[in-house]
Amino acid sequence: MDERARGLLLRTYPLSDTSLIVRWLTREHGKIATVAKGARRPKSPFAGKLDLFFLCDLSFVRSRKSELHALKEVGLLDSWPELRRDLSRLHRAAYVAALIEQTTEPDSPVPELFELLLGFLQTLRSAGFQSAAGTPKVARAASSSLPCSNPAALQILSFELKLLQLLGLDPLEQQGKLSAGAKQLLKHFARADWDALACLRLTSGQFAELSQFLYGFMVFHLGKVPAGRGKALS
Repeated sequence: MDERARGLLLRTYPLSDTSLIVRWLTREHGKIATVAKGARRPKSPFAGKLDLFFLCDLSFVRSRKSELHALKEVGLLDSWPELRRDLSRLHRAAYVAALIEQTTEPDSPVPELFELLLGFLQTLRSAGFQSAAGTPKVARAASSSLPCSNPAALQILSFELKLLQLLGLDPLEQQGKLSAGAKQLLKHFARADWDALACLRLTSGQFAELSQFLYGFMVFHLGKVPAGRGKALS
């Protein structure tokens, strides 16, 4: 029987000359892997529908022998064209996708993780997160006494914190070595939505302190951090 899901495409791998392995983060089933037979053929029904971060409605037949399920149909909902036009946005999307791949188990539904990644991708198309130079004038004027940190980098730190909390690893419970100001900022990251982060400004010292704290926390609890973190924060 076909199963249905809404998923974000995390990664593709060649399986043969004509087929692909496609990894998804789905709302209904968590992280799953599917085989798209014939997807590499020019006239495949999957043509133009299987690329990084595509949001799709999909149907698949679950395998009884392995974690590779048979992909049957794909309906493209959003291709995130902004990511194809801006390398910095692509770096950020690739980093958080790698972080989710590293920290999630197959077929373990966590709808909140799907919503977290979806919300992050939706925010990447917002003008407020294009770059530090693209910061709204009102936000910049309100904090002119502080160095202007890149709001996109703050978005990455907030994503890391929110993801860790959803995994049951809450940095807020182990913030003893942080300064008082950094502790308050960390709490703000935990509850702020993406739009609120676009108006937040940190000193270079505050940013470095929080970035290093979260990096060390992830290395200790996760064993490693995806290699793209530097590019995502720059």
